[in-house]
Amino acid sequence: MELNGLSVEQAPPISAPMRFYLTAPLFAFVAGLLIFFSDSSLLMSRYSNDTITITHSLTIGFLGFIMLGSLTQMLPVLAGTVIPKAGTISKISHLFLTLGLFFMLYGLHYGNAISLYIAMVLLFFGFMLMLSVIAMAFFKVKHFNPTVKAMSVSVVFATFTIVMGVFLLLTYTDDSLVEYRNLVANVHSVWGIFGFAGILIIGVGFQVLPMFYVAPKFKPFCKRRVVYLISTGLILWLLGNIYFLEYSFIAKIWIALFFWAFATTVWKKIGARKRPISDVTIWYWRMASLFLTLGSFLWIFDECFKNSYIVMVSILLGGGFLLSIMIGMLYKIVPFLVWFHLNAMGYMKIPNITEMIDKRLAKLQFFSFVISLIGFLFTFYYPMFLKPSAIFFMISMIILEYNVVSAIFVYKSTKKTKPDFDMSMFANIK
Repeated sequence: MELNGLSVEQAPPISAPMRFYLTAPLFAFVAGLLIFFSDSSLLMSRYSNDTITITHSLTIGFLGFIMLGSLTQMLPVLAGTVIPKAGTISKISHLFLTLGLFFMLYGLHYGNAISLYIAMVLLFFGFMLMLSVIAMAFFKVKHFNPTVKAMSVSVVFATFTIVMGVFLLLTYTDDSLVEYRNLVANVHSVWGIFGFAGILIIGVGFQVLPMFYVAPKFKPFCKRRVVYLISTGLILWLLGNIYFLEYSFIAKIWIALFFWAFATTVWKKIGARKRPISDVTIWYWRMASLFLTLGSFLWIFDECFKNSYIVMVSILLGGGFLLSIMIGMLYKIVPFLVWFHLNAMGYMKIPNITEMIDKRLAKLQFFSFVISLIGFLFTFYYPMFLKPSAIFFMISMIILEYNVVSAIFVYKSTKKTKPDFDMSMFANIK
């Protein structure tokens, strides 16, 4: 494992990212529960309240939490900068976001305006609190490597995505704004998937693939230009949707092709890694590459079918690409953080990173997740697959939660013992 360029001193407390990682699978489980009790005919429309509720239980509760946790941990370590009050800020933000999401889900499901107003306030301040301190940390970075540049761009898209999300919630309480809902919802979803999550994954991939898998490094053009080219495509797509709707298709192709190129590059680099040992995380990266390719091309061709397959596109991109990457990353990042922080405290006798999570359970979780995804795709044509798929999805999230807790248990149990090396002697050394 390549650890060059990592800054131990700037790392936030382990509790900062871990509280987000621990909560994420629980909200995904809630999404599975909502799917199980939903009507498949309602889920065929991206604008139905059931679909929106389930989508945001996953996008905010799972994807959002993991991305915020990862930014909190990886930015200081990779960029050598400090996130101000990371422990306190993450605790407050996590509380606001958790409560805000519950109020949002309740408000959308039952059409309760008061709950939606509370959700707007809590979610806005929860996200902005975290993104503000992360943005402050960017200003202290001396050397912007490609990963840090991608993180900064993703935070900009995240900010706009959140503002649009608050506006969309407002449309459910103010009928005069309903006419703008579909346009804003389209931009909100595309900028969220490709701008916030997609660009962040690309940036993290620049660092994670060579570090964890000893895969070949990305070419300079890819690391220096791709994020900006995708950003340009997203801005052009926005302008096209507002002013030149008939030409927005060109920007759509532009965005999709660059993500397809990233998927292809990831597939090739994983195949060319120096240590060709396969594990669940490799399976997740490969599956994510495959689903990203399928989702990108279906997103383009769906234009010819008047967005009739947009729900399937969402399953391919949201579930097959984003969720797969995030789960695969959890299996690497959580054990790594446990080892990283214990090692920094002077513990030498630490379980190996690959031993902190039961490999058999990780495989069981993977296959449960894959079966659920395939089932959801078949549900598009055969509604009978909805409930079994939801059950497999919930099982996969229960196992994922257990696996994350297992790694954290290693951290807590190890901390109860005496360190092998006293690090306090270096406390005053500059």
